[in-house]
Amino acid sequence: MNQPVLGIEDLRVALPAWSDRPLAVDGVSLTIDRNEILCVVGESGSGKSVMAKSILGLLPAPHVRVVNGAIHFENRDLLRAGEGEMRAIRGGRISMIFQEPMVALNPLMKVGAQIDEIFRVHTNVGAQVRRRRVMELFSDVHLPDPERIPDSYPHELSGGQRQRVMIAMALALEPALIIADEPTTALDVTTQAQILTLLKELQGKHGTAVMFITHDFGVVAEVADRVVVMRDGKLIESGATGDVLRDPKADYTRALVSAVPSLHPRHESTGDRPAPALAIEGLNKIYGGRAGLFGGHGRRVHAVRDVSLEVPRGHSVALVGESGSGKSTLARCVVGLEKADGGDVLLNGENIAGYSRKQLKPYRHLVQMVFQDPFASLNPRHRVGDIIALGPTLRGTPRREAWDRAHELLGMVGLQPEAAGRFPHEFSGGQRQRIGIARALAMEPALILADEPVSALDVSVQKQVLDLLDELRRSLALSMLFITHDLRVAAHVCDEIAVMRHGEIVERGPTSEIFASPGHEYTRQLLDSVPGKGWEH
Repeated sequence: MNQPVLGIEDLRVALPAWSDRPLAVDGVSLTIDRNEILCVVGESGSGKSVMAKSILGLLPAPHVRVVNGAIHFENRDLLRAGEGEMRAIRGGRISMIFQEPMVALNPLMKVGAQIDEIFRVHTNVGAQVRRRRVMELFSDVHLPDPERIPDSYPHELSGGQRQRVMIAMALALEPALIIADEPTTALDVTTQAQILTLLKELQGKHGTAVMFITHDFGVVAEVADRVVVMRDGKLIESGATGDVLRDPKADYTRALVSAVPSLHPRHESTGDRPAPALAIEGLNKIYGGRAGLFGGHGRRVHAVRDVSLEVPRGHSVALVGESGSGKSTLARCVVGLEKADGGDVLLNGENIAGYSRKQLKPYRHLVQMVFQDPFASLNPRHRVGDIIALGPTLRGTPRREAWDRAHELLGMVGLQPEAAGRFPHEFSGGQRQRIGIARALAMEPALILADEPVSALDVSVQKQVLDLLDELRRSLALSMLFITHDLRVAAHVCDEIAVMRHGEIVERGPTSEIFASPGHEYTRQLLDSVPGKGWEH
């Protein structure tokens, strides 16, 4: 029989006494074979990452510590290995790819030097051999311009390029096992597809075992050979990928699979098209081009180029595109955080494009934003009730009345009114996003700009927030411009879709029509890049 690369037996990891449960990992047993990709699926708090850190000996002891079990790797129990032995294993025989490469990479070192350091620490080869090996790795992960990239700092690379550097680092010493912890969550759909294809290609080439931690069943369908599902620290289901995806046994697994947004758009309502709540006509925004500190002119970037777009009253429109396409710049021009260089922004028929900050003041409440990161957008020093009531209070609403309305809005978004007296850090990510929605609704807006509002959330929480936004849009007759790079999200909640690339709208129309017959090559590329596109629950 083939000896597993990794074997975990009855692993139990204790949490501090003040935690909401005694064990982060509770009796987990699993194996990973050579040349196999095992996907570990579960929501935040399920114990996935704690289990991975246990393998590498990276738990924040003594507060979080292993209290039982064994982790067998290459004829040794890693839980009983000394620190010197574990240093040799980390990065050598077991490598890790992190979710956010900008945090994992040293911002003060060139990326080539960071990989060179691995060879200097773990091998005795000379500088010329190390340099050649670095170049080979960058070529293996398909980085463009491999002569230039090694001498670049992390901030000079795109998100996808930084993730490729992380993969090159993980492969440097040809490890037996790679642990990939949500490595594609923060990436655009096309970049995500490239990284997943690359991982499969390299895993097949080197025969490496991969533990792929994710909450995205689309990714599971794309790369996994086997799947294990975790909940509250326990392993509740495991099996071959096709069996788990098409015939899940556990109720929790069925709930996770059913929460994945379908790529089949809903059927939008027919009838007369209402007047637009927002009409953008010929909008332009250019950055740069001015004289620099030492003379000359900086590079001009046409971030938004002659964009025209409408959001009908009571409807939702998705603005889809990759990072750098101009989506967020367009949103900032709409809310007045950026001044457009040309074109019109009509809000309920009023052209506010050229208004000063003072002139915009009476209109600001009509457009509210729901942000991507709910924790960063909520003041951690203020109670939730004060956060929701602040806007109306500044507009002249008596404080008691604003607080009463805050209680009502919390109930409307599915939270208890008592939540008004608590602080943002006391809530989960999905609950914080509901608070952000309540804050936006407190201003009685005509239009909500939702900027990637669910990309940081687990799939089941994501579905809850999407359904909530759609329900509120219908019940309150709201208009919504939904900025996203996730076409599954666009199909789930939006009547129409506009595809943006390099600052231009390249295609727009009813979501069902564009998904059925995309007219632009870029739209077809986006649709083809959706992970797990061939699998639908």
